[in-house]
Amino acid sequence: MAKIRCAVVGVGNCFAGLVQGVEYYRLHPEQQVVGVMHPVVGGYSIHDLDFVAAFDVDSKKVGKPLSEAAYAEPNKVKWVESLSLMKDVTVRQSPQLDGVGMYVDKVVKPVGARPLEELKAEALKEINDKKVEILVSYLPVGADMATKFWAQVCLDAKIAFVNCMPSFIASEPEWAEKFRKAGLPVIGDDIKGQVGATIIHRTLARLCDDRGTRIEKTYQINVGGNTDFLSMKEQERLTSKKVSKTESVQSQLRQRLPDDQIYVGPSDFIPFLGNTKLMFMRIEGRQWANIPYNMEVRLEVDDKANSAGIVIDAVRLAKIALERKLAGPVEAASAYLMKHPPKQMTDPEARAELERYIKG
Repeated sequence: MAKIRCAVVGVGNCFAGLVQGVEYYRLHPEQQVVGVMHPVVGGYSIHDLDFVAAFDVDSKKVGKPLSEAAYAEPNKVKWVESLSLMKDVTVRQSPQLDGVGMYVDKVVKPVGARPLEELKAEALKEINDKKVEILVSYLPVGADMATKFWAQVCLDAKIAFVNCMPSFIASEPEWAEKFRKAGLPVIGDDIKGQVGATIIHRTLARLCDDRGTRIEKTYQINVGGNTDFLSMKEQERLTSKKVSKTESVQSQLRQRLPDDQIYVGPSDFIPFLGNTKLMFMRIEGRQWANIPYNMEVRLEVDDKANSAGIVIDAVRLAKIALERKLAGPVEAASAYLMKHPPKQMTDPEARAELERYIKG
């Protein structure tokens, strides 16, 4: 089968984890592929993603081969020594817009600004010349304007969009309708980790609810040391992220918690943690005869390994949608893979719907 021709915007740690993981398995064919829910989707394996175009704002990456840019600072993923593919793919300039926050600009040095329409024309030419089918967005948290820019590029270029970040496109009715009218699929918004903070929180909250207890309050706080957490130090950039994570948990409860009894969101940046993410979660509630109970969970995980296997599935599911000429949000894929989908489901429901979707 032909490869899935992809482009990426945001050549950061998440992208580095994705492509270095694929390279790891290429170098170790004797090993069973773990960290992915579907080794094969629609006939496509993890090795069938071909990143043929890339866009970024950082002067350390723009103009460089994609195989080198994936290792450029401030990226911290170094799981394999080098990448055998993408040596002939040059990273092109993306407009900065709101993509670089006040803390991140200390480690990311954007290339000089150019007219927006000029950059858009170059992006469309690159996408068309490289015959891109799907764009994967790894833009930073809070990059709402930049996300809308690239969503429109997808519409103009007639390609599918996988939105891994918490700027709402698939779950925003106006944008969902734009993709529907254009006859293009979109999967989003805000990727769930494989065994991540939010998927664990919502699963345990659902379990407590299903077992008849009454949850009275809950929190989830996360800390890490990569540029994602550095960007999230800027509270103004966190609005959509907190909405995404909070609604993901609230959607699993039969009775919503009052806003002041639930907190789900990033807490702080600790540089020496690097790509390690720590999650601390607590649920408090009452059981039979109003007897109180509580639970606490601590999760330690490599943040990039946790998301890469999900994105591998999302891209292949978008390819299936293109082949089937489906338009608008791919609801089953979005519900199972994303925190803020157009339609929230329980995870067992979403998985069942996703398997039906895969089977056609």
